[in-house]
Amino acid sequence: MAGAIIENMSTKKLCIVGGILLVFQIIAFLVGGLIAPGPTTAVSYMSVKCVDVRKNHHKTKWLMPWGSNQCDKIRDIEEAIPREIEANDIVFSVHIPLPSMEMSPWFQFMLFILQLDIAFKLNNQIKENAEVSMDVSLAYRDDMFAEWTEMAHERVPRKLKCTFTSPKTPEYEGRYYECDVLPFMEIGSVAHKYYLLNIRLPVNEKKKINVGIGEIKDIQLVGIHQNGGFTKVWFAMKTFLTPSIFIIMVWYWRRITMMSRPPVLLEKVIFALGISMTFINIPVEWFSIGFDWTWMLLFGDIRQGIFYAMLLSFWIIFCGEHMMDQHERNHIAGYWKQVGPIAVGSFCLFIFDMCERGVQLTNPFYSIWTTDVGTELAMAFIIVAGICLCLYFLFLCFMVFQVFRNISGKQSSLPAMSKVRRLHYEGLIFRFKFLMLITLACAAMTVIFFIVSQVTEGHWKWGGVTVQVNSAFFTGIYGMWNLYVFALMFLYAPSHKNYGEDQSNAICESFWMSSQAGMDLS
Repeated sequence: MAGAIIENMSTKKLCIVGGILLVFQIIAFLVGGLIAPGPTTAVSYMSVKCVDVRKNHHKTKWLMPWGSNQCDKIRDIEEAIPREIEANDIVFSVHIPLPSMEMSPWFQFMLFILQLDIAFKLNNQIKENAEVSMDVSLAYRDDMFAEWTEMAHERVPRKLKCTFTSPKTPEYEGRYYECDVLPFMEIGSVAHKYYLLNIRLPVNEKKKINVGIGEIKDIQLVGIHQNGGFTKVWFAMKTFLTPSIFIIMVWYWRRITMMSRPPVLLEKVIFALGISMTFINIPVEWFSIGFDWTWMLLFGDIRQGIFYAMLLSFWIIFCGEHMMDQHERNHIAGYWKQVGPIAVGSFCLFIFDMCERGVQLTNPFYSIWTTDVGTELAMAFIIVAGICLCLYFLFLCFMVFQVFRNISGKQSSLPAMSKVRRLHYEGLIFRFKFLMLITLACAAMTVIFFIVSQVTEGHWKWGGVTVQVNSAFFTGIYGMWNLYVFALMFLYAPSHKNYGEDQSNAICESFWMSSQAGMDLS
């Protein structure tokens, strides 16, 4: 019976394979750093205060902040007083994008946060636990002269968290509160060229709606969308990597099915990891260029969740198959204590995502963080997932420690073995340690590049060359995990080589190629 390729490959060939993978890894970072622009762009929008003096405000009328059909507008709230304009007649209008620009499906998504400019007034202060209630309408069109089509119309409540650092005395009237930014809107596709937001702040003293929220002077929005250039590079990487992983996955499983025995647990898990990597690679995002698929963000989260759950499960099973006794090996039930936290944590994060982005499919203004109950529920899901993650890593660290300790103990018995068996086990131990170090290096690179991308300004300049750090992080880490899965399926595929009796018996005892006997490392 043949062993795995990693067992039979010489150190020289293993280094050559590692060098080739390293070259592709460097290319993945360079593609993002030198070719792609920054992943996202943030654009500030200042709302225009339009006047709508119609009696029936509930009837749809879209107020444009600029252009040939622009609204009747006022410069500031003080101008409304002599003109006898009430608060209910003021509409804050925002056109997306800015004049002489167009949105594009290549932007993939739109995320907006809201900043309220609230002035301090002695007779109109912000009360404790104040909540602003906005009547928001969203429309779109694809031609500057076409009629607006309503996309969403919702009442959007947001709790105010504002502080006033100066003394609350008459001489400080007019100064602005310092208010936290508020989540406002998220759309999972950018299928149209132009969008229009009309925001009303209806006042009803009897129902205590928008009472005790201070004097709102202006509304500012910050829109964040993915850069079209980065989207094209990202799609190109997915299109290239999908057939690469799929081909090696088919090749890997074909080699396993050619064996005279059924596949063992570790081989099945590696194959499942390849399937999850292929699933996350499939560039279905290409269809979002021609179709208004607002669920793509949620679908992307689900794909990533499946891959990370499989990756964490693989690490546990990989260690366990080196450590467990014969009667416990090759059965997924033997890992329920370690895999259980992965399942529970993944389920909690899935429910949280469905409560957030799932609801946003019908209401783009929804945020689970805007209510006390929603915040407590979200925090509960995140805390439970965090606890499960901590338990998982405790299990993983303990198993890795056990494996290395057992390997060290096994090394003391190597001199008593025949030369062929000794060389085989020495290579086996070396390759296990090598793969563990590579795994730790991949995890460390992910953490390091994430931290670097958060603390830097987004790009570095070396002479006349600009390196986009954030883009390099996304493409580099994405390419790294693809190469990691590729290497696993290549190195752990059955080898075609034949061996003598001693070496064949030693290989038969290897953990990953036999379901009945294992290398006793304990």
